[in-house]
Amino acid sequence: MYRYSVPPMLRNLRALSAILAKAEAHCTARKIEPEALLGFRLFPDMLPLTRQVQLACDFAARASARLAGAEMPSFPDTETSFAQLIARIRTATDYIESFDAGQFEGAESRSITMKQRGGEVTMTGLDYLTGFALPNFYFHTATAYDILRHNGLEIGKMDYVGS
Repeated sequence: MYRYSVPPMLRNLRALSAILAKAEAHCTARKIEPEALLGFRLFPDMLPLTRQVQLACDFAARASARLAGAEMPSFPDTETSFAQLIARIRTATDYIESFDAGQFEGAESRSITMKQRGGEVTMTGLDYLTGFALPNFYFHTATAYDILRHNGLEIGKMDYVGS
């Protein structure tokens, strides 16, 4: 479970951090107010870039905590700049890196209970990771990428995938 959660989430968060640094440089080079990108939504009923990054961090950190049977972290949603979003990613990656593979032993069958709209949902760790945590994590990282690509940032698939 560790292998299928922590390394890919760390890779994508680091890639997202690099993309945000490129976005900041893009704004500077083209004299674009950063707020124009930070507040951009792909569609009016979708969340803006800042919130997409915050949620990507939250899904990665909370998934790691739940699967390791640890207390879930809480990050205040106060970021208003690219530098602050990059710092939030660093905070999330530092937290995720604090776990070792041994803490994930038995996580596939561990009971995970979450509050959802309309009540609580309980599932196994495997179902949680594959059916909830990873899909949501990738949705928010991909949407952040899409917002920036849509706004002219010269990035490609390898920027999203990371190294």
